[in-house]
Amino acid sequence: MSPQSSSQQTRSSDRVADDDTRRANALAHLLLNGALVVLFGALFVQAGALPSSMWEPLGSGSFPRLVLAVLMVINLGIMAQEWRRYRGAPRASAGLVKRWMWRHRLALGVLALFALYIVGVPMLGFRLASLLFLTLVQLTLGVRRPRSLAIAAIIAVTFSFGIDWLFRDVFIISLPRGPFG
Repeated sequence: MSPQSSSQQTRSSDRVADDDTRRANALAHLLLNGALVVLFGALFVQAGALPSSMWEPLGSGSFPRLVLAVLMVINLGIMAQEWRRYRGAPRASAGLVKRWMWRHRLALGVLALFALYIVGVPMLGFRLASLLFLTLVQLTLGVRRPRSLAIAAIIAVTFSFGIDWLFRDVFIISLPRGPFG
């Protein structure tokens, strides 16, 4: 394998081309990991309110709290590392945020759809919200040809209704039903 071909097989985060990109990546990692620390902290507090069980001496919230605490420590470590990179990088040029958001538009679009999905599940029910989410994500990611659209529709229907059936009839766990229950 030639040196040129091995250098082409690097992760996208390793191919940092300029100082602007280094600073933008460090800032993005700081913001993302900060948001995750806040989210995991809120979940940590909520896990303490889980009902206790007579079969679990530590309580039902102990394992989730342990996992969330480890995740918070990992994210704080990443933030410390990225803070050093951010401080060491020179000031960024104008328009950097717009360029960064354009480069990451698909990931941001999928995250926005996922946020809408989380909000929509209690209102629409699991089946309908999942069907809409899976269909919209596949359209966002570029499914356009009739055959691809048919495959996307089959995947969306199978996963939304199939997972609902699996949980309801096999695991006997009720998922949110929504208005069309």
